Amino acid sequence: MAFRQKKSSKSKTKSTGKKKFWFRNEKFHFILGIFLLSFSAFLLISFVSFLFYGAADQSIMDAPWKEFLFDSSKNVRNSGMKVGALLSEKIINGGFGLASFLFIYMAALTGLKILGRSIARYRQHMLDSLLIIIWLSLTLGFIFNKTGADSFLYPGGHYGFILSNWLRSLVGIIGMALILLIIGLVYVVVRFDKAYEFLKNLLKQKPKQKPLADPEEDDDLEPFEEEKEDEIVGHDDISTVIGEDDVVRAIFEPDGDEDFEVEQKEEPEEVVAEEEPVEVEAEEELSLHVEPKVKEEEVDEIEPEELEDYDPTLDLASYKFPTLELLEDHKFDNAEVKQEELVANKNKIVETLRHYKIEITKIRATIGPTITLYEIVPAPGVRISKIKNLEDDIALSLSALGIRIIAPIPGRGTIGIEVPNQHPEVVSMHSIVRSKKFQESTAELPVAMGKTISNETYMFDLAKMPHILVAGATGQGKSVGVNVIITSLLYKKHPSQLKFVFIDPKKVELNIYSVIEKHYLAKLPDTEEAVITDIQKVKNTLNSVNIEMDARYDLLKAAHARNIKEYNKKFISRRLNPEKGHKFMPYIVVIIDEFADLIMTAGKEIELPIARIAQLARAVGIHMIIATQRPSTNIITGVIKANFPARIAFKVASMIDSRTILDTPGANQLIGKGDMLIASGSEITRVQCAFVDTPEVEKICAFIGDQRGYPTAFLLPEYVGDDEPGPGDVDLNNRDDLFDDAARVVVMNQMGSTSMIQRRFAIGYNRAGRLMDQLEAAGIVGPSEGSKARQVLISDEYSLEQLLNNL
Repeated sequence: MAFRQKKSSKSKTKSTGKKKFWFRNEKFHFILGIFLLSFSAFLLISFVSFLFYGAADQSIMDAPWKEFLFDSSKNVRNSGMKVGALLSEKIINGGFGLASFLFIYMAALTGLKILGRSIARYRQHMLDSLLIIIWLSLTLGFIFNKTGADSFLYPGGHYGFILSNWLRSLVGIIGMALILLIIGLVYVVVRFDKAYEFLKNLLKQKPKQKPLADPEEDDDLEPFEEEKEDEIVGHDDISTVIGEDDVVRAIFEPDGDEDFEVEQKEEPEEVVAEEEPVEVEAEEELSLHVEPKVKEEEVDEIEPEELEDYDPTLDLASYKFPTLELLEDHKFDNAEVKQEELVANKNKIVETLRHYKIEITKIRATIGPTITLYEIVPAPGVRISKIKNLEDDIALSLSALGIRIIAPIPGRGTIGIEVPNQHPEVVSMHSIVRSKKFQESTAELPVAMGKTISNETYMFDLAKMPHILVAGATGQGKSVGVNVIITSLLYKKHPSQLKFVFIDPKKVELNIYSVIEKHYLAKLPDTEEAVITDIQKVKNTLNSVNIEMDARYDLLKAAHARNIKEYNKKFISRRLNPEKGHKFMPYIVVIIDEFADLIMTAGKEIELPIARIAQLARAVGIHMIIATQRPSTNIITGVIKANFPARIAFKVASMIDSRTILDTPGANQLIGKGDMLIASGSEITRVQCAFVDTPEVEKICAFIGDQRGYPTAFLLPEYVGDDEPGPGDVDLNNRDDLFDDAARVVVMNQMGSTSMIQRRFAIGYNRAGRLMDQLEAAGIVGPSEGSKARQVLISDEYSLEQLLNNL
């Protein structure tokens, strides 16, 4: 509604205010709401008392109404006294019978809504109540059609008795019973999806299971055996739709509280999905990871055959996804933004702007979980920069922790003022996982982070991000945010489709996930702990991921595929030959907690492999998430920022830190406790991060860990680090495969040089250095002399062969 400067007289303004008083005044709304709640309580007491004492009060109520009301010597036993007894008689017996109790529910719900409480699907509740009242009154009137003469109670009421008799005269007793049964069944099926699914499955004939192959045709194939189906939560078959609280948008006129409209927009419905897994018993150990070399000159695609598509999940066919019951719904005690708070903030914003001679034409409020967005439309001729400069003044007038002005809001033509709510809500992971948007997501790596200002579930596909930098001050929700990302992926991806590499220098943040090692974790061979905490092992692991990345690119090249999605599609359709080294590739997500500690300890040795993965690994399904609580320029360098386009910023201490993370201020004005800004490309979205507590994560991991997993974790390629033992500590029983050849080359040339061995055998510097240390330990070459070549201690090949035979 537009804001206009009013030129009417004072008398006209007063009369207009009087006309709007009864319908718009907040005090009237408050009084009406309290009255309805009180009246509901009075009716409930009276109705219940009527069921017990109605018979005793009938003789008194049969008296003339003047005598009944005004004769104080006549008392009733009803707890609601004479008024309660009279209302009970008129509403129950003279109305709809026992179904009239629902009128109490309708009155109480209306009172709560008038008082400002957010009632999800209020109109639906009212309509359902009216339909149930009519149907129940008819049913009770039909069943108790012949009530005893000594009974005071008519269960179906006057209207139920009259209507049931009329219908029975039309269709008879059997027809009447069928009509009531059909109407009730139709209502239940239309209103409740679970009941519909139950009835459909009850009446549906179960198909007979057919074996995958005929044992008589091929002796090597055995039919799979299907076990009992279990219900789980968190996959693709949608069965139940459950609504959440409505999103409230309030539109004000700047001049006063009189014109106040509330629009309700129902949020996308939540669903609880069920999947019916088929458990397959496996008699042999499962093989995990093989890396045979692929020869480029060979043709890797095989001729299409009439075979079923390969299913990578059959290795763990009995795996059950985590259920919704493992998460707690923290929303039961959530606070709500009251209408008085909205009006007060609106008035203070308008008043502050008018102090600086800034007029606005419209202001609208959108209520979120932790903040409320006030969108204003300035009057023509008002400069945006003038409003932007009043950020601190508006924060002072609102007594807020800190506000954020978005001038202008992209694509909206308005200026946004984000004001923290006095009583912020908790966005539980339970509500995010059960949301329809998350359950029906078809993303490769779906991640649900929380809720936006408009109370909508915020999701993104990690496969498209493709790497994320998470930063924020201590205690502002960074670790919870990382757990939310991991939890989202655990609820949507099978262990065969996803592997995690956890790097945790603090040793306590990610250790909780060690119990799912044989399901979801990846590690180096011969490594005891799957969650990497040692700095040297971190270097080796990151370099191993680089080797895995290069090996995957070789497979993509041989398969003529551009990315992992195309490659896996070809492999699933059996167009690639496993005998040529091809295999199904799971996504690999590398998560590094406290990146700053690694940089300070190892520096470039950590930064360079990370940068290489970030630059190249997207196409082969390797993604990185790094988190830090020190968003300074020496930690988040230009190389890191250039390769991590997606950023998540929790509250930071200064504007400089915000610019380091997001390249723009704003993160320093957040309110903490999960309040965050997500930057993807040029868009920045404010989101309230979902809350998942440590006990919830423990229960999810225990649920997964108790199931049958692979024999070991997913094994990354072997990589040996630079920190090797000295010549005196070298174990000659574990010599390099090239040791003998390298010794012959050194003795033949009578020159011990690491660069010569590296060049001659086309190997890396690290391996050549290890060979030289082994040659020194064996007494073939002397110690290092700086830049000079080492002295060769064996003069001829015959002496060398004798030495080699004795080793």
